[in-house]
Amino acid sequence: MIAEDLLNQMIPPLKVSDPASKAAKWLEEFHVGQLPVLENRQYRGLITEADLLDYENSDVPLTSVPFGFADVHVQHDQHFYNIMELAIQNKLQLVPVLDERREYMGVVTVGDTLAAFGQMPIAVGQGGIVVLSMAERDYSLTQISRYVEENNAKILSAHVAQDEHDPYKIRLTLKLNTPDLSRIVATLERFGYVITAQFSGAGEISAGEQDRFDALLKYLSL
Repeated sequence: MIAEDLLNQMIPPLKVSDPASKAAKWLEEFHVGQLPVLENRQYRGLITEADLLDYENSDVPLTSVPFGFADVHVQHDQHFYNIMELAIQNKLQLVPVLDERREYMGVVTVGDTLAAFGQMPIAVGQGGIVVLSMAERDYSLTQISRYVEENNAKILSAHVAQDEHDPYKIRLTLKLNTPDLSRIVATLERFGYVITAQFSGAGEISAGEQDRFDALLKYLSL
């Protein structure tokens, strides 16, 4: 799967002529830590919350606000592994995508990349990974562990993060000690949990794919 297949049209870009106050407002409204900034259709970089600390209520245009990441982007035909690597290296929630003329096409979020990664047959030793989305009030690792253990498996580690697509939900990533996820997924879904991605330990992968997978696990602190 390539970058242009994963574009997230729900996250808008800013213009260099936009005021800093608008950038601060949009970062809050869209629940992201960065937003792309354009000059015409040309990508100029990412504005972050840290960049706006002194400008949150200012009408100063973004041309007057120092921001970075001008070189952090992928081409539309690059593999989603490249997106994942850039996001990990730069600790970003999203990566801008450019076309052949280096014009801005959109962004791909870490969540979208994770979901795409979950569609690939990736080895995880003798285990597997399941990613769930749920309301925070429904989160109970004890309860979820019971459902997993009822299917003769165990949770080796768990990572909780905000769901990029819904500010009222969390994303729970579980590393399990079995590559056979079908019964576990079926049980979790039967009790109302939404599975957004799953990684099975079946299949052979290249050394490069394993390195990227290990990087993703490190990024998720699993």
